[in-house]
Amino acid sequence: MQRGTRLIHHRLSMDAATGGVSVPIHQSVVFAQESLDQPGEYEYTRSGNPTRRALEEAIAELEGGNYGFAFASGMAAITAALSLFSSGDHLLVSRDIYGGTYRALAEVFPRFGLEVTFVDTTNLETVAAQIRPSTKGLYLETPSNPLMKITDLARAAALAREHGLITIADNTFMTPYLQRPLELGIDIVVHSATKYLGGHSDCLAGLAVTRDAGLARELTLLQNTLGTVLAPHECWLILRGIKTLKVRLLQQQRTATVLAEWLRKHPQVKAVYYPGLEGHPGRETHFRQADGGGGVLSFRLATPELARQVINNVRLPVIGSSLGAVESIISLPATMSHGSLPGELKRELGITPDLVRLSVGLEEAEDLQADLEQALDSPRGHR
Repeated sequence: MQRGTRLIHHRLSMDAATGGVSVPIHQSVVFAQESLDQPGEYEYTRSGNPTRRALEEAIAELEGGNYGFAFASGMAAITAALSLFSSGDHLLVSRDIYGGTYRALAEVFPRFGLEVTFVDTTNLETVAAQIRPSTKGLYLETPSNPLMKITDLARAAALAREHGLITIADNTFMTPYLQRPLELGIDIVVHSATKYLGGHSDCLAGLAVTRDAGLARELTLLQNTLGTVLAPHECWLILRGIKTLKVRLLQQQRTATVLAEWLRKHPQVKAVYYPGLEGHPGRETHFRQADGGGGVLSFRLATPELARQVINNVRLPVIGSSLGAVESIISLPATMSHGSLPGELKRELGITPDLVRLSVGLEEAEDLQADLEQALDSPRGHR
């Protein structure tokens, strides 16, 4: 089946007992056993739940993996994956990553003896030069958040295999509909399913997928031990969101392309960051590994004051730190999604107060463009 069809039809997409076209919400913590000698498949929801299993199998199939894991948030999925490493291990991590991931790696995991070096993964020669005997993992995000920097996943995976490293890739921006890192050799894929997979700003969730049986055993242990599992109702919401992922994402991508082209020509816009634009750094690499530019773009305005003016004066996009929803969401990464990064690092990366990130929703392109235009031309104030 084509990917768009597989979003709707997978092995556990219906209720086998009744024929219901929606997976049941098994809102039960305890599952009765036949006897001590005949334990059932499910016993306690933290260890396993039929609704969660449906979601975990669905995301594994869509990502081209064998084992899926559903967590209570994107950060729960990320921290579980990072918990595969031990004290004294060294990780190489993309410099331009989501602020929450940076915070976990800079402020939490070093307490347990994990060493982290943030590197420019768009330059794999630089990555190779940073590999030590203690290096055990390579963490990637492509396109990166918020500057849409592109890392060559296949080459990064090959470099990691050469040195025996575990590779982890955050695929939140692209989703398995547009990009499948496991097929390019990556070991583990993580998602904030809160974003495109859920799609409606109403469910906090995270997912992880792997093909490797050994890594799956470790992730199973971590998921059950840490207890950061996704509840049955939230699993059902993500399963429902996945069914409409294709139509939402393609519409958002079309609109994002229109807006990126228009913004690039605007006299008050200094730069636009969107993989779908001709001339975007790494665009050729991106389209070798992905099937579209996605629905998120960032743009740099003439001044920080203008950036605040635009955010405060748009009428359609909501001001928020999330993305991938049916409504457009606008943010100032320097103080919102990436506020936890040190000021010097933000300046080095270009995550400065003149940078605006826009997650394009399902509004009509003409309406969003008109709204941005009036916000750029409005006197300073509030919506």
